[in-house]
Amino acid sequence: MAKILGGIATSHIPAIGVAMDKGLEQTPYWKDFFDAYPPVREWLYAQEPDIAVIFYNDHGLEFFHDRKPTFAIGAAAQYENADEGWGIAEIPPVTGETELSWHIVNQLIEDEFDITVCQEMKVDHGLTVPLTLMWPGHKYGHIKVIPIAINCERHPMPKPSRCFDFGKAIGDAIRSYSGNQKVVIFGTGGLSHQLDGQRAGFINKPFDLYCMDKIVNEPEALTKFTNFDLVEQAGSQGVELNMWLAMRGALQGTLTELHRSYHLPISNTGAGLQLLATSDAAMLI
Repeated sequence: MAKILGGIATSHIPAIGVAMDKGLEQTPYWKDFFDAYPPVREWLYAQEPDIAVIFYNDHGLEFFHDRKPTFAIGAAAQYENADEGWGIAEIPPVTGETELSWHIVNQLIEDEFDITVCQEMKVDHGLTVPLTLMWPGHKYGHIKVIPIAINCERHPMPKPSRCFDFGKAIGDAIRSYSGNQKVVIFGTGGLSHQLDGQRAGFINKPFDLYCMDKIVNEPEALTKFTNFDLVEQAGSQGVELNMWLAMRGALQGTLTELHRSYHLPISNTGAGLQLLATSDAAMLI
C-alpha cells in the first residue's frame, strides 16, 4: 500500500518567491526565515517521496470570486503557473499524478465529499512557493504533485472541522491505494495575517504558537474553532490554518515533530514551518 511519510506545514507568501528570484535569502530581512528550511529539505532528500499532495488556496489565478469551489483536486499530467501580478517569475511546469488522484476522487465521493475535479488548471503561489522552498533551483521535476485547493477567500468557506475530516478522508484514500508509492503531505499558508481593512498588519503570535503546539498531538482542539473565530484570532487571512488542518487530518498514528520554526513579520504575516514524520518515515534528522 502507498505510505504517507509525513506532513510539512509552510507559509506560501508570494514575497518569498520574489526574494528567491532576486537572491535575497541571506539579507537581514530574510536570513532567519530561509535558514529554517535546510533541515526540512534534507529530510525530503533522504526520504525521496514519489508524490506530494499539496493543500493550498488559489488566490484568483484559476478560481476567482465568480467561481470558487469549496474543494478542488487536480487530476492532470502537468500543471502550469502564470503571472499573478505579484512580481514572481513563472516557474517551469509541475509534474502531475493522475492514477492516485483519481483513486482519491473516487474514495472522496464514497465518503460523501463533493469535489471539483480539474483535468486542466493553473497553480498559483500557494503551491509554487512551497515547491521552490523545498526544492530550490526548480529541482522539483522528479516528484509528482496532486494539488488540492481549499476555498479560503470567499464566504461561505468550509469549517476547520470539515477541512480536518477532508484531510482524514484523503489520508485514508492514499493508504488504501495499492502500490509502494511514498507520499508527503503539504499544508500551506498562514499563519495569522490580515492584509486589508482596519486591522491590516494584524499578527497574533501567541495564537500561532498555540496552533503549532496543538497540531502535533491535539489537532481536534483546533477543529472547535469556527472560521469567524479564526478571523478574530488570526486576521481575515488566518483561515488558511484550514490547509494545515487538512494536512494534519491526512496523518495518522504516532507522529514525531522533527523540526519547527516561527518567524515574523514576513510580508505582514506570522510565518510558520513544521515537519511531522509518521512511523513509516525513517528518522534521519
